[in-house]
Amino acid sequence: MPLTSADFAAIWLTLQLASLTTVILLIVGTPIALWLAHTRSRLRGPVGAIVALPLVLPPTVIGFYLLLAMGPHGYIGQFTQSLGLGTLTFSFAGLVIGSVIYSMPFVVQPLQNAFTAIGPRPLEVAATLRATPWDSFFNVILPLARPGFITAAILGFAHTVGEFGVVLMIGGNIPEKTRVVSVQIYDHVEALEYAQAHWLAGAMVVFSFLVLLALYSSRKSQTSWS
Repeated sequence: MPLTSADFAAIWLTLQLASLTTVILLIVGTPIALWLAHTRSRLRGPVGAIVALPLVLPPTVIGFYLLLAMGPHGYIGQFTQSLGLGTLTFSFAGLVIGSVIYSMPFVVQPLQNAFTAIGPRPLEVAATLRATPWDSFFNVILPLARPGFITAAILGFAHTVGEFGVVLMIGGNIPEKTRVVSVQIYDHVEALEYAQAHWLAGAMVVFSFLVLLALYSSRKSQTSWS
């Protein structure tokens, strides 16, 4: 069998991490993107720059500072220890936090573009009909921004699957706990197990192709609908 039980465990852990991270990013990223799309505040630039920082920062830099923050002497680590939760480093919860921060721009920016493309007119019409903000969001914004949500979910999931530097810095290499596919490939190469590394790396190539195919196919269908 080309793939070992450790490989399947890494694949399952990666899928769990990517799924949970994508859900959290959609929940957290939607209000941020909505605010960035419509606000005229002077904070729009700094907040947008902070959200986009993972696009330009090396993953090891992000992982290093998160490691310090979530460690026993960091402010997050001290807070979690005061709650009796211990530290988040080298744990699945720590991986989720790091993945949410690292993949944030890949979710927020497509949503922001979708909200900006809607424009203020539909919301103004909804307001004249005495729609509440929640009604406007679920009945106006959400249907019109559906292509943006699809793109954001695909990009967020795929980017989390391909993480390496951040998860290695925060989670280390603990089997069935923090060892994701990218780290498993690194382990195979380090042990000169090129056949196993080839199977996992090839699966990642196929997965990436299917993700991009789904992304461009969804955009094509959305264009034909419009």
